[in-house]
Amino acid sequence: MTPPRHHAAVAALGDPTAWPESGFWTQVRVLATRSLRTAFGDRRLVFFGLLQPVVLLLLFSQVFSGVGALPGVAAYQGYVNFLVPATLVNIAMTTAMSSGAGLLAEIYGGFTGRLRCLPISLFSVLVARTLADSARLGVQLVVTALASVVFLGFRPAGGVLGLGSALVLTLVVGWCLSWVFVAITTWLRKAETLQAASFVVMFPLMFSSSAYMPLDTMPAWVRAVSAVNPLTYAIDATRALALARPLGWSLVVALLIAAMAAVAGAVLAARTFRART
Repeated sequence: MTPPRHHAAVAALGDPTAWPESGFWTQVRVLATRSLRTAFGDRRLVFFGLLQPVVLLLLFSQVFSGVGALPGVAAYQGYVNFLVPATLVNIAMTTAMSSGAGLLAEIYGGFTGRLRCLPISLFSVLVARTLADSARLGVQLVVTALASVVFLGFRPAGGVLGLGSALVLTLVVGWCLSWVFVAITTWLRKAETLQAASFVVMFPLMFSSSAYMPLDTMPAWVRAVSAVNPLTYAIDATRALALARPLGWSLVVALLIAAMAAVAGAVLAARTFRART
């Protein structure tokens, strides 16, 4: 008796004849479920993964608390209100970077090589990786937002709807960024080089944006960099949604840049992954 469609996909990891009965999205679902089980299978890893952004947020909010007196921040009624939306975007970027590391582990562990023996779309491996990491990111974002409200006094003036919209935007941006780091992984293929390249991309983007300081306090050349920094628009849009402030063009620009990054990353990753796996 032929197993149902979803059972066929689950069986496919051990039975090559089952894959023809499964479609692309069934393959994605099976592979993403496998990645999620790995990610949430170690309770200690889950605990510290959720604790890390909260600890970093606590440190930044205390160390830079004096920034709250600056003219560009005082209107937010506390530095923590200025900082939390930016931290959500930075968490998204950090998780996107880990998408590349997770894919690299599967490549060197031989998992993706074994999949080549099956009638499976290799692009489904990449889609599953990005979706699984986005699900993990969603949990991190919700935990961080709740911890900020309960323990740090974060007060989203936009209410539940505004904060929820900010989390959805951050999740979309994080998923799009994960394609960039997946593309870098398929191109470089070495852990040390990937780590160096990821930090070269991540830290200049984070600290040359509006994440930690108002742009008016920065040197002119940093403000010029911030004007073309995609994270600046994502952070500004997240702040506006969470704190019920004017959006302007920040949301549209953030989504357009994220979409272009995702398309470019997906095309490059698919071509390189297929050729070098």
